[in-house]
Amino acid sequence: MTRQLTAIIEREENGYVSLCPELDIASQGETIEQARENLREALELFFECASPEEVKTRLHSELYITQLEVAVG
Repeated sequence: MTRQLTAIIEREENGYVSLCPELDIASQGETIEQARENLREALELFFECASPEEVKTRLHSELYITQLEVAVG
């Protein structure tokens, strides 16, 4: 079984931080690809170890990613 999840990757100092907002799980890497793969590994470990109740509690089933315009100054 597979599941589609979101990966948000952001440059931070000398590397990249990756976040899965549906489960609030994060990882990091020296490259975008490494940060993405490290997040995939962290998520797979979470699903291996977590009980169904923990998955249900942590999983945000509705997630909306959008941009908005904000007045500055």
